[in-house]
Amino acid sequence: MFTKILHFGTITTLMICVCFYGFGQNLVLNPSFENYRQCPVTLGNLDKDVIDWNMPTLGSTDYFNGCSTVMGTPENFNGKQSANFGVGYVGFYMYAPNDYREYIQGELSTTLQKGEHYVVSFYVSLAERSDFAMKEFGIRFTEYPVEVKTSKVLSGLHFSKLLGNTSAVLEISYSNYYSDEIKWVKLTTEFEATGTENYMIIGNFKNNKRTQKYQTKRKITKGSYYYLDMVSVRIVKSKLQNTAVIQKKEYALDSIHVFKNVYFNTNKADIRGNHQQEMELLLSYLTINPAIEIQILGHTDDVGSNPFNQKLSERRAKEVVRYLTKNGIQKNRISSQGFGSSKPIATNNTEAGRFLNRRVEFVLSKPD
Repeated sequence: MFTKILHFGTITTLMICVCFYGFGQNLVLNPSFENYRQCPVTLGNLDKDVIDWNMPTLGSTDYFNGCSTVMGTPENFNGKQSANFGVGYVGFYMYAPNDYREYIQGELSTTLQKGEHYVVSFYVSLAERSDFAMKEFGIRFTEYPVEVKTSKVLSGLHFSKLLGNTSAVLEISYSNYYSDEIKWVKLTTEFEATGTENYMIIGNFKNNKRTQKYQTKRKITKGSYYYLDMVSVRIVKSKLQNTAVIQKKEYALDSIHVFKNVYFNTNKADIRGNHQQEMELLLSYLTINPAIEIQILGHTDDVGSNPFNQKLSERRAKEVVRYLTKNGIQKNRISSQGFGSSKPIATNNTEAGRFLNRRVEFVLSKPD
């Protein structure tokens, strides 16, 4: 263990368009770590301090904010670094003895769109007390939040055992080492989305033997500690002109269908996720088949009381009903029901399982 010491269905689509390119809005929630639950007072408390960010492993990532005298900015236990995008940033070990690692995990405001290209970027600065500078930073996107009980490298084997899809490691590297202890250095790369990305993890996914590093000092910490700020994921945006879209999908009748891209945060009924295309396909099907009726079924995880979850599940179902009626589907064709937390499809003991249980389903049927 490395210890820190505080010194202080079938789809047919036809699309015709004329395009030109730009960049969309930042999809990372709380990208510069300015929104926090409490001012940091101790090491390794990212989970409790910062909103929308957490630690996917047992590694103890740190949060620094100018509001704190112990975990403040610009001076802290590992050196001195002014915040560049407000008053807060995070710090974590990219390299340490015995393969000890720290990571940060953040949530995206919407699921990335399959086949679209995105630019991911963030700023780093090497802490003064680091013995080593790194040549590469790794990024992995996941469908569900990661929660692995290890303080060592988050390896490919770990990811292979997780629920949902995970991306291959994206690496940002160049010929020099990220050794600047004064300025913030921007790292950036571009990738194509698979359409399942909801969370991102930043860190070093290689063990010590495979890590490319450069020794900058002599045995002060035996590690490489970086400050990180302003994380961004933006679509390489194509603005469509003269667009015609024809879409069709077939659904089995009298079967339960789970919305794959309609997600909810804990205790919330507002839809999140890349739900637009999925909703439009269902809308198109209901429009083409006016005799078909639909039942919407809402569910929650087990966080909260049974009465609260029952009402929340009903609100979630009604959110989908509202979308359909707003887009022309008659109310007499739609019914809805909430089940609270009574019908989980995964464990409620992990965040990934609870994420799956916060869902909406639908059943299509043809009246006799």
